[in-house]
Amino acid sequence: MNVDVIKKQIAIHLDGGKAFIPIQNLIAEIAFDKVGIRPHNLPYSIYELFYHIVYAQKDILDYSISEEYSAANWPKDYWPEKQKPDNEEEWKDLKAQFFQDRVSLKTFFTSEENALDDVVLNSTEHTIIRQVMLVIEHNAYHTGQLLLLCRLLEIHDN
Repeated sequence: MNVDVIKKQIAIHLDGGKAFIPIQNLIAEIAFDKVGIRPHNLPYSIYELFYHIVYAQKDILDYSISEEYSAANWPKDYWPEKQKPDNEEEWKDLKAQFFQDRVSLKTFFTSEENALDDVVLNSTEHTIIRQVMLVIEHNAYHTGQLLLLCRLLEIHDN
């Protein structure tokens, strides 16, 4: 099979939605007044969970391509210190960062200059395909959790 075809198939899965609702559709349905609620004594709100998704995706991207990369402290840095954003603009910025980083990751791994089995910049063993699959897997896992939070908050019924 042609490598470009494989990269295009992987890119489709990075966008999500082949086996579950795409995160962009789910996020679009959430009213700002709901993002900071922790329903049924769960340990995180929609904001906290989405922040974690965004942070982890950015960390994996930076690990893969940035010469300035510095490892974050797990798990402290991967979760926000607050339950909700300070304002709607902060929430919009977080969503924009997620999609911007996803485009950057897609551009990186689909580039003709990069082979899927190339080792990423800040590793001696982790390959591009490993890093992309890690993002896909992580985002899919937490998209399911976001959907559950939305159902509990009566935002989404699917």
